[in-house]
Amino acid sequence: MWPTLFHWGEFSVQSYGLFVAMGFLLGLGLALQEARRQGIPGERILDLSLVVILAALIGSRLLYILLDYQTYLKDPWAFFKIWEGGLVFFGGLIPALVIGLWYIQKAGLPLWQTADVLAPSAAAGQVCGRLGCLAAGCCFGRPADVPWAITFTNPASLAPLGIPLHPTQLYEALVALAIFALLLILRRTLFFTGQILVGYLLLTGVARFLTEPFRGDYRGNLIGGAWSDTRYLSVLLIIFSLLLGFYLLKKREKRA
Repeated sequence: MWPTLFHWGEFSVQSYGLFVAMGFLLGLGLALQEARRQGIPGERILDLSLVVILAALIGSRLLYILLDYQTYLKDPWAFFKIWEGGLVFFGGLIPALVIGLWYIQKAGLPLWQTADVLAPSAAAGQVCGRLGCLAAGCCFGRPADVPWAITFTNPASLAPLGIPLHPTQLYEALVALAIFALLLILRRTLFFTGQILVGYLLLTGVARFLTEPFRGDYRGNLIGGAWSDTRYLSVLLIIFSLLLGFYLLKKREKRA
């Protein structure tokens, strides 16, 4: 695809970094719009979004490096080149959740209501992020003979060249778009506060579990076994989301 959009002397614009930035701005705009509708201060949502994206970027980069640490021991400066790709979703999700929930409470915002505001924005941002992965060639799929297989030819691409591959970046972008749409539908009928966050976590866990076997890049094997580390994390996310949903539903019933 097009890892670098254009060069201007020594300056260049990397497609992955641009799409990640677009995803952040799109998610932020949607969150601010919904926050205003629900009477949540927009400036607090802006501060929260900056904290969350910073935690997500650091966490996703650290996990990526942990899974392939030998490469970065040879070139430590490559740690900072996030615009070239190299972010692991779960590495970003976990610190983003922890730091985000901490900041919500610290700022005095309604905890689960604010989380519900942000959840669809995260899914929308992922759509842009996965398109960035497609452009850069990271998160590529396994070799495939399906009619919609994609072949990378750009020498700067992070994907293997000249081999038809599953377009896993498009799979995951479409899934994220579907999750975003489902969350908007789910928003119309709330059974408990925090429901949108639970739906996002559950659907994301299921989606990653199902799409993981199509991935062809190194997925980590720190845990061991037949599955990749990311697939184990998908199962844990599904379990966590179900437990959280059960807890929040019971909490609402006790108050009723």
